[in-house]
Amino acid sequence: MFALPHFRLTRAAYAAPLLLALLAGCDKPAPKTEDVRPVRAIKLAAGDGAERIEFSGDVRPRYESRLGFRVGGKIVERKVDVGANVKDGQVLMRLDPQDLRLAEAQARATLRAAETERDLAQADYKRHQNLRAQNFVSQAVLDAKQAALRAAQANVDAARAGFRGQSNQAGYANLESDTNGVVTAVDAEVGQVVAAGAPVVRVARTDEKEVVIGIPEDRVEQLRHASDVNVRLWSNRDVLIPGKIREVSPVADPATRTYTVKVSIPASAEARLGMTATVDMAGARKESDSQLRVPLSALVQDKGVTSVWVVEKDAVQLRRVQVAGQSGNDILLSSGVQPGQTVVTAGVHLLKPGQKVRILTADVSRRGDTEAAAVGGGAR
Repeated sequence: MFALPHFRLTRAAYAAPLLLALLAGCDKPAPKTEDVRPVRAIKLAAGDGAERIEFSGDVRPRYESRLGFRVGGKIVERKVDVGANVKDGQVLMRLDPQDLRLAEAQARATLRAAETERDLAQADYKRHQNLRAQNFVSQAVLDAKQAALRAAQANVDAARAGFRGQSNQAGYANLESDTNGVVTAVDAEVGQVVAAGAPVVRVARTDEKEVVIGIPEDRVEQLRHASDVNVRLWSNRDVLIPGKIREVSPVADPATRTYTVKVSIPASAEARLGMTATVDMAGARKESDSQLRVPLSALVQDKGVTSVWVVEKDAVQLRRVQVAGQSGNDILLSSGVQPGQTVVTAGVHLLKPGQKVRILTADVSRRGDTEAAAVGGGAR
């Protein structure tokens, strides 16, 4: 039988334990690293006690008259266009006055006839007075003549009133502006026959303007007595115009289901009718100093309990909170957290108590109407 040399057996004997030691070292588990989960968070700050809300609207006149003729007829002349500035007493439109003049002439003739009958009755009454003084006629005849005179005088009064009314009717052929303003609409044209009272021209006063907005029903009571109302025009966002809530509609618009609010602005404001405007106001409802704002994504619901994750020493702990209400896109918390604490806003459903975290965004305070912005891109 073939035998290995003695020195080869000796090397194999030494190599076997070394190989076993190396294999045994490979079976040892690697050291466990602690799981650190990245999250987004904000630092809480106390609210300033007022919520600012913006609504868009347009500039309108406070007073706008829809003018119409007081008599019916055919329009023969239109003297203004949309956008024209008019003065009090200026003629805007004219009707064909022919029929009105004929009616005035008829009323004048009726008055003259009544006056003639009155004069005749008066002369007859005086003659019978003389006859009665001489006892040629009875008292009953004299009384009848006196009654006829009074009836003739009443006819004169009626005819005179009719003539004056018809004279006014002839003057109504001219439609005049009753104020200084600007023409905002023309609803009739030359040749059109209009009825008495039908609107044909709209004239708006330019001395008082207002911004009309619509607010949802859940904001009506909050903004009814709002303070610090400001108006910005879309044409010039740098100019801040002070405003005042003048009227809140008691009935919702049937189409939009919003309540109309009218905000008056100073007459000196450089605002033209129809301009787009934004109304910024502070709600009358005040938040207490203990109410803090957090985004809706920060809340955790577990078995009917609302909580948030608070970051303490690079680890998170679950804190039960009390929700006081909603403010825009934020949730108001009345208890459970304190100003200065850092609350997780993204990734809340992947955490557990004591979980190590790494904040992806810088601490951002939520104060008043300031929204928390995500540093480095934020939530997209």
